[in-house]
Amino acid sequence: MNTAAAETAESESLLAVNNIEVIYNHVILVLKGVSLSVPKGGITALLGGNGAGKTTTLKAISNLLHSERGLVTKGSISYRGSPIADLSPEALVKKGVIQVMEGRHCFEHLTIEENLLTGAYTRSDGKAAIAKDLEMVYTYFPRLKERRKSLAGYTSGGEQQMCAIGRALLANPETILLDEPSMGLAPQLVEEIFENVKRLNEEEGVSFLLAEQNTNIALRYAHYGYILESGRVVMDGHADVLRDNADVKEFYLGVSEGSRRNFREGKHYKRRKRWLS
Repeated sequence: MNTAAAETAESESLLAVNNIEVIYNHVILVLKGVSLSVPKGGITALLGGNGAGKTTTLKAISNLLHSERGLVTKGSISYRGSPIADLSPEALVKKGVIQVMEGRHCFEHLTIEENLLTGAYTRSDGKAAIAKDLEMVYTYFPRLKERRKSLAGYTSGGEQQMCAIGRALLANPETILLDEPSMGLAPQLVEEIFENVKRLNEEEGVSFLLAEQNTNIALRYAHYGYILESGRVVMDGHADVLRDNADVKEFYLGVSEGSRRNFREGKHYKRRKRWLS
Protein backbone atom coordinates (compact mmCIF):
# COMPACT_ATOMS: atom_id res chain seq x y z
CA MET A 1 0.00 0.00 0.00
CA ASN A 2 1.43 3.41 -0.88
CA THR A 3 1.74 6.13 1.75
CA ALA A 4 -1.31 8.11 0.64
CA ALA A 5 -3.49 4.99 0.56
CA ALA A 6 -2.23 3.92 3.97
CA GLU A 7 -3.05 7.30 5.47
CA THR A 8 -6.53 7.20 3.94
CA ALA A 9 -7.13 3.69 5.24
CA GLU A 10 -6.00 4.61 8.74
CA SER A 11 -8.37 7.58 8.82
CA GLU A 12 -11.35 5.31 8.03
CA SER A 13 -11.40 2.80 10.84
CA LEU A 14 -13.99 0.06 10.37
CA LEU A 15 -13.46 -2.12 13.41
CA ALA A 16 -12.39 -0.82 16.82
CA VAL A 17 -11.61 -3.09 19.77
CA ASN A 18 -11.12 -1.06 22.92
CA ASN A 19 -9.49 -2.51 26.05
CA ILE A 20 -11.46 -5.77 26.13
CA GLU A 21 -11.13 -8.55 28.69
CA VAL A 22 -12.42 -12.07 28.06
CA ILE A 23 -13.13 -14.69 30.71
CA TYR A 24 -13.94 -18.36 30.13
CA ASN A 25 -16.10 -20.35 32.54
CA HIS A 26 -16.40 -17.29 34.80
CA VAL A 27 -12.85 -17.94 36.02
CA ILE A 28 -10.12 -18.04 33.36
CA LEU A 29 -8.92 -14.62 32.22
CA VAL A 30 -7.74 -15.01 28.62
CA LEU A 31 -7.59 -11.47 27.18
CA LYS A 32 -6.33 -8.62 29.35
CA GLY A 33 -7.03 -5.17 27.94
CA VAL A 34 -6.67 -5.87 24.21
CA SER A 35 -7.13 -2.90 21.88
CA LEU A 36 -6.76 -2.83 18.11
CA SER A 37 -8.14 -1.13 15.02
CA VAL A 38 -8.85 -2.43 11.51
CA PRO A 39 -8.90 0.32 8.86
CA LYS A 40 -11.07 0.29 5.77
CA GLY A 41 -9.21 -1.33 2.90
CA GLY A 42 -6.40 -2.65 5.10
CA ILE A 43 -4.85 -6.01 5.96
CA THR A 44 -4.20 -6.12 9.69
CA ALA A 45 -2.26 -9.01 11.24
CA LEU A 46 -2.79 -10.37 14.75
CA LEU A 47 0.40 -12.22 15.59
CA GLY A 48 1.66 -14.42 18.40
CA GLY A 49 2.34 -17.99 19.42
CA ASN A 50 -0.13 -20.73 20.22
CA GLY A 51 -2.26 -19.72 23.21
CA ALA A 52 -1.50 -16.01 22.90
CA GLY A 53 -5.19 -15.12 22.52
CA LYS A 54 -5.52 -14.56 18.77
CA THR A 55 -8.49 -16.87 18.18
CA THR A 56 -10.24 -15.61 21.30
CA THR A 57 -9.89 -12.04 20.01
CA LEU A 58 -11.49 -12.96 16.69
CA LYS A 59 -14.31 -14.86 18.40
CA ALA A 60 -14.94 -11.92 20.72
CA ILE A 61 -15.40 -9.72 17.64
CA SER A 62 -17.63 -12.20 15.78
CA ASN A 63 -19.66 -13.03 18.90
CA LEU A 64 -18.83 -16.75 18.85
CA LEU A 65 -17.59 -16.92 22.45
CA HIS A 66 -20.89 -17.89 24.05
CA SER A 67 -20.83 -21.42 22.63
CA GLU A 68 -17.53 -21.94 24.46
CA ARG A 69 -18.68 -20.34 27.73
CA GLY A 70 -16.62 -17.26 27.04
CA LEU A 71 -17.66 -13.70 27.83
CA VAL A 72 -16.37 -10.20 27.14
CA THR A 73 -16.42 -8.70 30.64
CA LYS A 74 -14.80 -5.31 30.01
CA GLY A 75 -14.17 -2.92 27.15
CA SER A 76 -16.07 -2.38 23.91
CA ILE A 77 -16.14 -3.52 20.29
CA SER A 78 -17.61 -1.34 17.54
CA TYR A 79 -17.98 -1.51 13.78
CA ARG A 80 -18.37 1.69 11.79
CA GLY A 81 -18.82 3.48 15.09
CA SER A 82 -21.72 1.31 16.30
CA PRO A 83 -21.42 -1.22 19.16
CA ILE A 84 -21.71 -4.83 18.00
CA ALA A 85 -21.36 -6.78 21.26
CA ASP A 86 -25.08 -7.60 21.38
CA LEU A 87 -25.42 -8.64 17.74
CA SER A 88 -25.87 -12.28 16.79
CA PRO A 89 -23.25 -13.78 14.45
CA GLU A 90 -25.90 -13.78 11.70
CA ALA A 91 -26.66 -10.10 12.23
CA LEU A 92 -22.95 -9.36 12.16
CA VAL A 93 -22.61 -11.15 8.82
CA LYS A 94 -25.42 -8.98 7.44
CA LYS A 95 -23.50 -5.97 8.72
CA GLY A 96 -20.50 -7.06 6.65
CA VAL A 97 -18.25 -8.94 9.11
CA ILE A 98 -17.63 -12.68 8.82
CA GLN A 99 -15.10 -15.05 10.36
CA VAL A 100 -13.26 -17.89 8.62
CA MET A 101 -12.64 -20.33 11.44
CA GLU A 102 -9.35 -22.02 12.24
CA GLY A 103 -9.36 -25.54 10.81
CA ARG A 104 -11.60 -24.61 7.85
CA HIS A 105 -14.79 -26.42 9.05
CA CYS A 106 -16.16 -27.33 5.64
CA PHE A 107 -19.30 -29.48 5.43
CA GLU A 108 -17.68 -32.75 4.43
CA HIS A 109 -20.87 -34.34 3.03
CA LEU A 110 -21.56 -31.39 0.69
CA THR A 111 -19.79 -30.61 -2.58
CA ILE A 112 -17.39 -27.71 -2.85
CA GLU A 113 -20.01 -25.64 -4.69
CA GLU A 114 -22.70 -26.48 -2.14
CA ASN A 115 -20.31 -25.41 0.61
CA LEU A 116 -19.67 -22.13 -1.16
CA LEU A 117 -23.37 -21.41 -1.60
CA THR A 118 -24.05 -21.87 2.12
CA GLY A 119 -22.15 -18.62 2.58
CA ALA A 120 -24.93 -16.75 0.79
CA TYR A 121 -27.74 -17.77 3.15
CA THR A 122 -28.07 -14.29 4.69
CA ARG A 123 -28.28 -12.51 1.34
CA SER A 124 -31.46 -11.12 -0.19
CA ASP A 125 -30.11 -9.58 -3.39
CA GLY A 126 -31.20 -12.41 -5.70
CA LYS A 127 -29.80 -15.43 -7.49
CA ALA A 128 -28.12 -13.44 -10.24
CA ALA A 129 -25.94 -11.49 -7.78
CA ILE A 130 -25.04 -14.69 -5.94
CA ALA A 131 -24.16 -16.45 -9.20
CA LYS A 132 -21.94 -13.51 -10.17
CA ASP A 133 -20.07 -13.71 -6.85
CA LEU A 134 -19.72 -17.48 -7.22
CA GLU A 135 -17.95 -16.92 -10.52
CA MET A 136 -15.80 -14.27 -8.83
CA VAL A 137 -14.72 -16.87 -6.25
CA TYR A 138 -13.87 -19.31 -9.04
CA THR A 139 -11.78 -16.59 -10.69
CA TYR A 140 -9.65 -16.21 -7.57
CA PHE A 141 -9.62 -19.94 -6.78
CA PRO A 142 -9.75 -21.80 -10.11
CA ARG A 143 -8.96 -25.06 -8.34
CA LEU A 144 -12.36 -24.84 -6.65
CA LYS A 145 -14.07 -24.67 -10.02
CA GLU A 146 -12.25 -27.84 -11.06
CA ARG A 147 -13.38 -29.57 -7.86
CA ARG A 148 -16.81 -27.94 -7.55
CA LYS A 149 -18.69 -31.25 -7.80
CA SER A 150 -16.37 -33.10 -5.40
CA LEU A 151 -17.39 -33.77 -1.81
CA ALA A 152 -15.45 -31.38 0.42
CA GLY A 153 -14.42 -34.22 2.72
CA TYR A 154 -12.41 -35.75 -0.13
CA THR A 155 -10.50 -32.60 -1.05
CA SER A 156 -7.09 -31.49 0.21
CA GLY A 157 -6.46 -29.18 3.16
CA GLY A 158 -5.48 -26.39 0.79
CA GLU A 159 -8.66 -26.80 -1.24
CA GLN A 160 -10.73 -26.78 1.94
CA GLN A 161 -9.04 -23.58 3.07
CA MET A 162 -9.81 -21.98 -0.29
CA CYS A 163 -13.39 -23.22 0.06
CA ALA A 164 -13.71 -21.69 3.53
CA ILE A 165 -12.51 -18.31 2.26
CA GLY A 166 -14.72 -18.58 -0.82
CA ARG A 167 -17.72 -19.40 1.35
CA ALA A 168 -17.06 -16.23 3.36
CA LEU A 169 -16.86 -14.22 0.14
CA LEU A 170 -20.31 -15.47 -0.89
CA ALA A 171 -21.67 -13.55 2.13
CA ASN A 172 -20.54 -10.37 0.33
CA PRO A 173 -18.46 -9.17 3.31
CA GLU A 174 -16.75 -5.87 3.89
CA THR A 175 -14.39 -7.34 6.50
CA ILE A 176 -13.13 -10.92 6.90
CA LEU A 177 -11.69 -12.26 10.15
CA LEU A 178 -9.28 -14.96 8.97
CA ASP A 179 -8.00 -17.38 11.61
CA GLU A 180 -4.69 -19.21 11.00
CA PRO A 181 -4.97 -19.53 7.19
CA SER A 182 -1.52 -21.18 6.91
CA MET A 183 -2.16 -23.94 9.46
CA GLY A 184 -1.25 -27.38 8.14
CA LEU A 185 -0.54 -26.23 4.60
CA ALA A 186 2.55 -26.63 2.43
CA PRO A 187 4.56 -23.41 1.90
CA GLN A 188 3.51 -23.14 -1.76
CA LEU A 189 -0.17 -23.28 -0.82
CA VAL A 190 0.34 -20.77 1.99
CA GLU A 191 1.87 -18.38 -0.53
CA GLU A 192 -1.10 -18.90 -2.87
CA ILE A 193 -3.61 -18.23 -0.08
CA PHE A 194 -1.89 -15.00 0.96
CA GLU A 195 -1.54 -13.84 -2.64
CA ASN A 196 -5.29 -14.19 -2.99
CA VAL A 197 -5.85 -12.30 0.26
CA LYS A 198 -3.77 -9.49 -1.21
CA ARG A 199 -5.71 -9.56 -4.50
CA LEU A 200 -9.09 -9.60 -2.75
CA ASN A 201 -7.98 -6.65 -0.66
CA GLU A 202 -6.71 -4.64 -3.62
CA GLU A 203 -9.25 -5.63 -6.29
CA GLU A 204 -12.44 -6.23 -4.29
CA GLY A 205 -11.80 -3.83 -1.40
CA VAL A 206 -12.19 -6.50 1.29
CA SER A 207 -10.57 -5.58 4.62
CA PHE A 208 -8.88 -8.36 6.60
CA LEU A 209 -8.01 -9.03 10.21
CA LEU A 210 -5.93 -12.19 10.11
CA ALA A 211 -4.65 -14.17 13.08
CA GLU A 212 -1.46 -15.96 12.16
CA GLN A 213 1.43 -17.78 13.84
CA ASN A 214 3.55 -17.54 10.69
CA THR A 215 4.82 -14.03 11.43
CA ASN A 216 7.16 -13.99 8.48
CA ILE A 217 4.51 -14.35 5.77
CA ALA A 218 1.90 -12.33 7.67
CA LEU A 219 4.17 -9.29 7.87
CA ARG A 220 4.98 -9.59 4.16
CA TYR A 221 1.33 -9.16 3.22
CA ALA A 222 -0.16 -7.12 6.07
CA HIS A 223 -0.10 -3.33 6.31
CA TYR A 224 -0.18 -3.20 10.12
CA GLY A 225 0.39 -5.73 12.88
CA TYR A 226 -0.33 -6.39 16.55
CA ILE A 227 1.69 -8.91 18.55
CA LEU A 228 -0.12 -10.73 21.34
CA GLU A 229 1.52 -12.51 24.24
CA SER A 230 -0.41 -14.11 27.11
CA GLY A 231 -3.56 -12.21 26.24
CA ARG A 232 -1.97 -8.75 25.96
CA VAL A 233 -0.83 -6.63 23.03
CA VAL A 234 2.89 -6.24 23.62
CA MET A 235 3.78 -4.45 20.38
CA ASP A 236 2.07 -2.96 17.34
CA GLY A 237 3.13 -0.98 14.31
CA HIS A 238 3.34 -0.83 10.54
CA ALA A 239 4.37 -4.17 9.06
CA ASP A 240 7.66 -2.89 7.66
CA VAL A 241 8.59 -1.39 11.05
CA LEU A 242 7.82 -4.66 12.83
CA ARG A 243 9.84 -6.62 10.26
CA ASP A 244 12.85 -4.42 11.04
CA ASN A 245 12.44 -4.56 14.83
CA ALA A 246 15.28 -6.47 16.52
CA ASP A 247 13.01 -8.30 18.97
CA VAL A 248 10.58 -9.37 16.26
CA LYS A 249 13.43 -10.54 14.06
CA GLU A 250 14.95 -12.58 16.87
CA PHE A 251 11.89 -14.07 18.52
CA TYR A 252 9.41 -14.38 15.65
CA LEU A 253 11.37 -14.34 12.40
CA GLY A 254 14.28 -16.47 13.64
CA VAL A 255 16.92 -13.87 12.80
CA SER A 256 19.26 -12.22 15.30
CA GLU A 257 21.87 -9.56 14.79
CA GLY A 258 24.46 -11.77 16.43
CA SER A 259 24.46 -15.54 16.56
CA ARG A 260 21.20 -17.36 15.87
CA ARG A 261 19.31 -18.17 19.07
CA ASN A 262 16.57 -20.54 20.06
CA PHE A 263 13.16 -18.88 20.41
CA ARG A 264 12.65 -20.28 23.91
CA GLU A 265 15.94 -19.11 25.38
CA GLY A 266 15.13 -16.28 27.74
CA LYS A 267 12.53 -14.80 25.43
CA HIS A 268 9.83 -14.22 28.05
CA TYR A 269 11.86 -12.06 30.41
CA LYS A 270 13.79 -10.24 27.72
CA ARG A 271 10.77 -9.44 25.61
CA ARG A 272 8.70 -8.20 28.53
CA LYS A 273 11.62 -6.13 29.76
CA ARG A 274 12.00 -4.39 26.41
CA TRP A 275 8.35 -4.06 25.41
CA LEU A 276 6.42 -3.62 28.63
CA SER A 277 8.72 -1.68 30.90
